[in-house]
Amino acid sequence: MAPVTRSHLSVLRGFVALAAAVLYFSGAAAEARLLLTLDDFGAVGDGVANDTQAFLDAWTAACGSQEQAVLAVPAAKAYRIWPLQLTGPCKKKLKLLIAGTIVAPASPDEWAGRGWMKWLYIYGVDNLSVSGGGTIDGAGQEWWARSCKRKKTQPCNTVSPPRAVHFEECRGVSVQGVTLQNGQHFHLSFTRCTDVKANFLRVVAPADSPNTDGIHLNDTSRVEIMDNLISVGDDCVSMVGNCSDIRVSDISCGPGHGISIGSLGKNRTTDRVENVRVETCLLTNTTNGVRIKSWFENIVMKNVSSPIIIDQYYCDQPTPCANQTEAVEVRKVEFVDVRGTSATAQAINIACSDTVPCRELELKNVNLTLEGGGVPSASCYKAFGKAVATVVPASCLAKQDS
Repeated sequence: MAPVTRSHLSVLRGFVALAAAVLYFSGAAAEARLLLTLDDFGAVGDGVANDTQAFLDAWTAACGSQEQAVLAVPAAKAYRIWPLQLTGPCKKKLKLLIAGTIVAPASPDEWAGRGWMKWLYIYGVDNLSVSGGGTIDGAGQEWWARSCKRKKTQPCNTVSPPRAVHFEECRGVSVQGVTLQNGQHFHLSFTRCTDVKANFLRVVAPADSPNTDGIHLNDTSRVEIMDNLISVGDDCVSMVGNCSDIRVSDISCGPGHGISIGSLGKNRTTDRVENVRVETCLLTNTTNGVRIKSWFENIVMKNVSSPIIIDQYYCDQPTPCANQTEAVEVRKVEFVDVRGTSATAQAINIACSDTVPCRELELKNVNLTLEGGGVPSASCYKAFGKAVATVVPASCLAKQDS
């Protein structure tokens, strides 16, 4: 190896000086950021003290900052937060960095005089990212115990519990890399939002916790839900209302009720759900697999009670529901590369409306067997479409309207 000469050192010093200058001017050109923590505003973080006002004050400062702000929930601490509304618009992009734990009050009585439907409610905020590897704990155990779905004797709670984390009228929202657990109701929900990412999440609640959907969409468009582990008491992913351009992929779901679109058309409303793609998902020990839906591809199911179901006679109340499916049209639904095992004898159940039958359905490369071995059955009513390639159990779709 050649010796290092004075000229080499001179060149090296020049290179280092140039690199430093580049770093300096790059740093000068980058927009400054403001770091705030809940502790800066008097939060205690012992899991007991009420840190709600500190959170609200920190949010107000971060949202109103002329610089891009990072609002941090410090690690190794737990912040007890009562129902809270975080509103926009904010002046700059904002990052909520949750490294510690945010936990709700344990008793539903704490919601007296407050908004029953909300815990952490974010309204009218654009370009917000939530990350940090921490935990959002809804402490929903007492809510579940009082629910009429679990408690069969009166008095029981007929009021809908609060949604744990709920975004409304937001754009450019990203929720990634956090744990949501023990939600009182839906864990993470979006209403009238656009350009949403919900990725790399862990969403968990007991299998018997009522209505604890993992991720719920309503009137929301351009959504990416990817690389999530969801184990809850209701739908892993659900969508209602007018949702469009939804991609759900690489999801581990179960236990739970699977991946669902609907219910739709309740009280004779007209809903439109379109361009939904669900692919590369593993569903294990779920009540349903994929329920109505749009395009489902490369789905693996293990011990699922209803692997493929379209149900226009869905009823979510103890007394019989009137048949009000006139507003719902199911068309161009494809189930492609669906395989696995069914926990019940009927693996495919497609029950459509007399007045608005299901049309242009497709089953392609479907292979479902019984959990203990054997071939399950398929049942269709007012369902029209085609089977392509191998379909097990044999397709029950009618070829054309009768």
